Amino acid sequence: MPDPTPETTDSETTGTVSTGTVTDASPIVAEPIRPGVPKVDPILIADGVVRHFGGNVAVDVAHVEVPRGKITALIGPNGAGKTTFFNLLTGFDKPNSGAWTFQGHSLAGVPPHKVARRGMVRTFQLTKSLGLLSVLENMRLGATKQLGERFIPSLMPFLWSAQEKAITEKAMELLARFKLDAKADDYAASLSGGQRKLLEMARALMSDPTLVMLDEPMAGVNPALTQSLLGHILNLKREGMTVLFVEHDMHMVQTIADWVIVMAEGKVVAEGYPREVMGDPAVIDAYLGAHHDTDLGTLTGQLAVAEEVGVSGDLIEQIEGEIEAEPNLAAEPANESAVELEEEEAPGGASVDEPEEGEK
Repeated sequence: MPDPTPETTDSETTGTVSTGTVTDASPIVAEPIRPGVPKVDPILIADGVVRHFGGNVAVDVAHVEVPRGKITALIGPNGAGKTTFFNLLTGFDKPNSGAWTFQGHSLAGVPPHKVARRGMVRTFQLTKSLGLLSVLENMRLGATKQLGERFIPSLMPFLWSAQEKAITEKAMELLARFKLDAKADDYAASLSGGQRKLLEMARALMSDPTLVMLDEPMAGVNPALTQSLLGHILNLKREGMTVLFVEHDMHMVQTIADWVIVMAEGKVVAEGYPREVMGDPAVIDAYLGAHHDTDLGTLTGQLAVAEEVGVSGDLIEQIEGEIEAEPNLAAEPANESAVELEEEEAPGGASVDEPEEGEK
């Protein structure tokens, strides 16, 4: 999928601030990009969502909107509050305050099974397949409004046998699509980690959702299945669904995401198109906990962080070009202001390192 690079206007010549539109679809925003920017057609809107555990604030989202019909990535360092935010939106946890709407209807206080019935389904970082049921039985559980699940109708198979047949046919079609049809009669516990991820995604589609939320779909997946999962996620968008996923793999984010939302310390610190977000200083700062020993004042330090965070190739090439042009200065501070400050003389003509005579 081509990178959804935004179309921009020259703010110096037109006096306007550039906004963006993806090149392969309708515009996402119509205002300058910033954290919490309103979307042209949002499907999910959250306001003032706060969750704290004792004195620790896990989530503090002032305002965020998820664009309809797009693939949106929710990224951030470990402990940023991404999964907790997922849990709150889908009813698996309760916030201390805040409200959110899905397709214009409030979901605050709605239990998870009713959230799913309204068209917003999720998968989990640690898969929740029922290991002692077969793969096909796991799939059937994902279908909604099954008559046979009620006690009295369950005693009369003629009421639900036709529906059961239709559900089984749909389940087998999805298993074939996810290349799990050969495993239909196997116990779910016998599947590999990657196959369980595929099963969970396929089961989510049994309810014909409008919004699919994936919590780290690539975590623990064999590289051989990575491309398959990417293809399935892209297919969800082609079929008209909206996708919101949590992921740490920045290369995957840049490959499939139309929009990126960045969380750090429970807050939304940045959002925008993938290429722009990866070069945003706020995004790089959000990941600096892993680079506290790296001297970001040097070109070599900046390159190390840029490569690990996964910023755009253009920025990495720019830093590499500067290092190649002046290799002797690559390890020197990129900003000389700190060096100049140390060499600056203190008031009275004495240097910083040499106290005035009256202080000796």
